[in-house]
Amino acid sequence: MKADDNQDEKAPREKTAPEKESDLPMGQRVQREVIAWFWVALAFMLINGTIGQARVIPSGSMENTLLIGDHLIMSRIGYDAGVPFTNWHVPLWRNPRRQQVIIFKPPFAPDTPDYVKRVIGLPGDTIDIHGGAVWVNGEKLRENYTMGPSEPAPAGAAPPGYTDIKFPYKVPDNCYFAMGDNRTNSYDSRFWGCVPRKDIIGTPVMIYMSLDVPSDAWEPGQIRERFLAYASAIFHPGLVRWKRLFRTF
Repeated sequence: MKADDNQDEKAPREKTAPEKESDLPMGQRVQREVIAWFWVALAFMLINGTIGQARVIPSGSMENTLLIGDHLIMSRIGYDAGVPFTNWHVPLWRNPRRQQVIIFKPPFAPDTPDYVKRVIGLPGDTIDIHGGAVWVNGEKLRENYTMGPSEPAPAGAAPPGYTDIKFPYKVPDNCYFAMGDNRTNSYDSRFWGCVPRKDIIGTPVMIYMSLDVPSDAWEPGQIRERFLAYASAIFHPGLVRWKRLFRTF
């Protein structure tokens, strides 16, 4: 009976090792790869919309702090929360400091690309511009980052629906007076007034790439020119401004 019982007993099943990736059929491997990259792309888009974003400088209004072709990583943390896949955004608790570089939606044309300028006046400040310099609350502002003299905007230069800015100018509540560092080539608060706090979406953190190529590559919609700029940098590394890479703010 014992012998029969032993024969009737079933030996425990051996645990099979996990299937190796190389042992899977080609179709299943492709499916896994597609799913993995889908989640990577989704995570990137969520982070890109809610925590940070990339920006490229298309004009010389912030020279020499920022050059045409500088690629920035922008932090939205504390300033703005964007809703992924939409144009909705919610202002948060942080407010910019004087002389801090900010990124914002231009109040006179919110559907155009974001602007990058430097905060000069805080809410309640009185701004005056004369003698080639900026004065804040009666004191001359020390600026070692500017190019050219600071002058008011010429008469009649305000955008449609806006009036010319008169100095001295008192910055309204929840608003910031912003100017480009290149004072002779910057379309800023001197022309159209202050930047509402709700339009400020972040501040630059680091330059991760900088290319010395024709400026039209960075204009909106210039996909072909931008592709050629990146391709040129691959074959001609001298187009990369290596010393500017990883510069922080």
